[in-house]
Amino acid sequence: MPQSPETNSPATPPASSPGKPKPQQQNMLANLAFNIIIPVVIMSYASAPEYLGPLWSIAVALAFPVGYGLYELVQTKKVNFFSVLGIISVLLTGGISLLKLPAEYIAIKEAAIPGLIGIAVLVTRYMKKPLIKVLVLNDVIINWPKLNNALAALNKTAEFEKKIDVSNYIVAASFFVSSALNYGLAKWILVSEPGTQAYTEELGRMTALSYPVIVIPSMLMLITAIMYIFMQMKKITGQEVDTFLNQ
Repeated sequence: MPQSPETNSPATPPASSPGKPKPQQQNMLANLAFNIIIPVVIMSYASAPEYLGPLWSIAVALAFPVGYGLYELVQTKKVNFFSVLGIISVLLTGGISLLKLPAEYIAIKEAAIPGLIGIAVLVTRYMKKPLIKVLVLNDVIINWPKLNNALAALNKTAEFEKKIDVSNYIVAASFFVSSALNYGLAKWILVSEPGTQAYTEELGRMTALSYPVIVIPSMLMLITAIMYIFMQMKKITGQEVDTFLNQ
């Protein structure tokens, strides 16, 4: 943020309070708490008949990620693609579980959502606004007008677009890997009869394992796609990557 000029007085950064967590840390902790920790605890320990029971524990547990997702949408006043998708995914999981449909439906749902995103990433590459520039290489990260001007001046736009294609395939592959891992995890863990305490506990276990088993490998592939395009950006333009990043 630009500082207002002060006469004969240098701009001083605002004092930070060491004991107060940063907003990014708060958001990350809240995401983990509402989307993973609280639902896992409820489904794992409150699904016994003397507590909430199998069905009510699922309903209460899934209310936390849905409620937090809606709260974020209201707070930011922006429709975040992944937030909306997360809410839909949780509602589908809740609906399938509460209707006591076979666990196969959960496995298919878990695989379908990232799989469809992967297909969309590939298809929209040939449209005016590729999905990769919305989800990963967006204008929050990259100053596209500045980069496009630099590429045009060097007559390197077509060459850079080919590098975007490579990054596009890496991002699509990350969603396909997530799709396969989602399906495999659901099939491996959800083996009990829907509507039972054992099934609810398995659903909690699947939620807990989804982060290390699915999210981390997918994030590593997404980071690889970003780092690749950054290296190509520097190589093709001959300028430092920071030149084209939004601060």
